[in-house]
Amino acid sequence: MVLETPRLTLRPLVASDAEGLHGCYGDADAMRFWDALPARDVAETATRLQLTLTADPRWHAGWAVVLKESGQFIGFVNYHNREPRSRRLAVGYILARAYWRRGLMTEAMRSFVTHCFAVLGAHRIEALIEPENAASLRLAQGLGFRREGLLRDGLLVADVYRNVEMLSLLEDEWRG
Repeated sequence: MVLETPRLTLRPLVASDAEGLHGCYGDADAMRFWDALPARDVAETATRLQLTLTADPRWHAGWAVVLKESGQFIGFVNYHNREPRSRRLAVGYILARAYWRRGLMTEAMRSFVTHCFAVLGAHRIEALIEPENAASLRLAQGLGFRREGLLRDGLLVADVYRNVEMLSLLEDEWRG
């Protein structure tokens, strides 16, 4: 399913997105708070992308975030850890550094969150965000996500444990 916003198109990822995705995955600053180390090259990004493309969409799927005017790939949004029986899922997002601080990911996530509730039937959407990631915390809280607590050593990246904040948004809060 393709999602449209005033400035963006969110479309399902395809294998040819590896180079565009590498603009995010290959950037140490953009990946600082991601759940993996930066990719060394486009080939490694393509391998990671293939994992998303072959995942069962009942549990995980990703969308490319592209500028409407140019078709330029600028970021990625996904859902993962989806539990249809509990009507719960988690979301993630990343944006190429050249596009930070323009409100683009907020615009993308508004549309994506609506999709998760309306089409995927979610009742609860979760986001795990490192406490030091102030920009992501502001984005999530601006969308209505609420902090629930700190998960100490909740994420392991390159043999280093990281704390993460659990945030959530319920369907009635979103619609209200």
